Amino acid sequence: MKKLGTLLMIAVMAMALAACGKTAADEAAKAESSQTEEAAGEAGITAQAEETEEAKETVAADRAVRIATKPMTEQYILSEMLKLVIEEAGYEVEITKGIAGGTSNIMPAMEKGEFDLYPEYTSSGWVMVLKQDPKGMTDEEILEGLKEQYPEQFDMSWIGLYGFNNTYAVAVRKEVADEYNLTKTSDLAAVADKLVFGGNPDYLEREDGFNLVCETYGLEFKAVKDIDISLKYAAMEAKDIDVTNGNTTDAQLGRGDVVVLEDDKKLQVNYLCSTVVRNDALEQFPGLQEAIEKLDGCLTDTEMAGLNYAVEVEGKNEADVARDYLVSKGIIQ
Repeated sequence: MKKLGTLLMIAVMAMALAACGKTAADEAAKAESSQTEEAAGEAGITAQAEETEEAKETVAADRAVRIATKPMTEQYILSEMLKLVIEEAGYEVEITKGIAGGTSNIMPAMEKGEFDLYPEYTSSGWVMVLKQDPKGMTDEEILEGLKEQYPEQFDMSWIGLYGFNNTYAVAVRKEVADEYNLTKTSDLAAVADKLVFGGNPDYLEREDGFNLVCETYGLEFKAVKDIDISLKYAAMEAKDIDVTNGNTTDAQLGRGDVVVLEDDKKLQVNYLCSTVVRNDALEQFPGLQEAIEKLDGCLTDTEMAGLNYAVEVEGKNEADVARDYLVSKGIIQ
């Protein structure tokens, strides 16, 4: 009986221990299962985030970054520079060069989403797009105004400054300058009624362009012709026009058959070149802004004129000129 009691007690203890072991094992299994589920959840979140990031990259890669330019050699070169730094950021690029009418037609296309970005000049944006008077304003004030108003009105941003200033100058055929002894813009007042002026649409339409020059200097020309910006100097060489609006970085202004008149009344405002970009493009193409900012301060007036000369006078390809220049500056490899 004593032995039987002892055996029963041992059996009861064994069962109790087994129950405890089972409970502990269950708890351990439950904890392990919980940890596994938590880890799986975290992995799922990470995977989902990676999928979202991949989806963004896929959306960005679905199309090229679209660049527009005005019909100017300078802008063609800048667009090729933009193409190179954007391609280096991992995106394809599509350039539409030489849009007639310049700002007048590019900005509406930008608003419709037909283009993502284009090179633009501060006073062009301030006067032509925002319809503001630049008189009495500093370059810094104009740029800050553009940076404030473009996001509000157009959901676009001004990014960086290339470093050069392409402002207006009045240029005449050398034989005309010699005939009438023209050295200053004010000299034109006495002979303007004998001369034909040819200007591009932007200049003829803008408030600080042709009309302001005529008003300030008392000019009344024999005739005024609307000529595409890329054809002005050819028209002057053909003697179809006598006077035109030049730009300080024009390669042709270094030619011997053209004379730049002094702006003796200090009328012209500055046109610092920057890049206007749609904000949705900045979101769709991560790293786009950083790519554009690589071109900050890369060009002086003289350097820009030299690149224009290489293309227009020496006949070099603008893409080659752009690449060689950026490589020489260490901006791209």
